[in-house]
Amino acid sequence: MTTKTTILTLPKEELVHPGNRACTGCGLNVAYRIGLKALGPDTILVVPPSCLTVLQGLFPVASTKLPCLNVTFASTAAAATGVLEALKAQGKEHIKVVGWAGDGGTADIGIQALSGAAERGDDFLFMCYDNEGYMNTGVQRSGTTPQWAITANTPFKGKLQQKKDVPAIMAAHGIDYVATASAAYPLDLFDKIKRALVLHGTKYIHIHTPCPPGWGFDPRYSIKIGRLAVETGYYDLYEVERGAFRLTGASEKLLEKRQLVPVADYLKTQSRFKLLTDEQIAQIQAQVDAKWSAYYLANE
Repeated sequence: MTTKTTILTLPKEELVHPGNRACTGCGLNVAYRIGLKALGPDTILVVPPSCLTVLQGLFPVASTKLPCLNVTFASTAAAATGVLEALKAQGKEHIKVVGWAGDGGTADIGIQALSGAAERGDDFLFMCYDNEGYMNTGVQRSGTTPQWAITANTPFKGKLQQKKDVPAIMAAHGIDYVATASAAYPLDLFDKIKRALVLHGTKYIHIHTPCPPGWGFDPRYSIKIGRLAVETGYYDLYEVERGAFRLTGASEKLLEKRQLVPVADYLKTQSRFKLLTDEQIAQIQAQVDAKWSAYYLANE
């Protein structure tokens, strides 16, 4: 995208009513408000059980101004396909269909329907807000929970498995557009949604979403911690358009500077990582360094 959105060029129209049921400091609040500005009024949302369901509420007291279909946990992408076909049958192809789910409804319970839609090339946008756990039901681990993070069902040693790389899984489907974004960089998210909307087929955006109660930090630091995830290289902002990968926004600038903040600065901000040993922190840092060494080499 040649022209980047600024705070001065961001649309003034609000598609979210003031006030909602989200937790204080919820990163999804930011991503949702800015995301709806990018989507515009001619949009139908498809949402499974999640924190977003809580945030939005239900008719007639929903916080969103857009029509929304609440569906079962596993069926977001399948239901979005159905809505898409119903609109086609009515000749209303100008209306956008957007599935918006959490990591549980995307990486775990909803991945079968999403993979099927991507394989078919169904023409809708799917967005995952990744707060890295089943936060709405008591902070249980999900497929995208980071390794060694404490959750309600991994309380003693933390989660033993690596975080599932859903954007890479979606890119492997060969769809035209896959991107990562962060609630801490909302204008980057806005531009990526706009970019996705002009492309055909299934599009996928993965949004890193800080969660104060689930991650264990003071709600006022949501944006700071979200930015630290990017500044340390722990979470990367990028897009894969028709198979071409490129870092974007703050991650692209880090590629030029070649100077990452130590990953320990991010990990120590959250109580979910309080069991980490020095050896484990060093292992995480080594993984980040290896990933970015590959980025530096590819950029030479």
